[in-house]
Amino acid sequence: MSEKLQPVYGCVQGGHAVAQWLIDNPGQTWNNQYLVYVYADLNKEVFKLKLKDVPFSEFYEPDLDNQLTAVAVLHDGSIFKNLKKVE
Repeated sequence: MSEKLQPVYGCVQGGHAVAQWLIDNPGQTWNNQYLVYVYADLNKEVFKLKLKDVPFSEFYEPDLDNQLTAVAVLHDGSIFKNLKKVE
């Protein structure tokens, strides 16, 4: 997606991505204590996740022309250590 979503809308998209992860991983439990929302170039991050063979789920928003709006990853977070923090 070329432009940033408003924070509240981005959080909704993140929730959709977690739901998609649960659909994609039947029998698994989303037992992470935290949800971390970050702005990132999703296509670039998906490319990296595929290269590192990290399982993830993508959510494409029908109301935004089926654009990729969120990705859910159940991971310790180390793969995202190089993302910039926004303060």
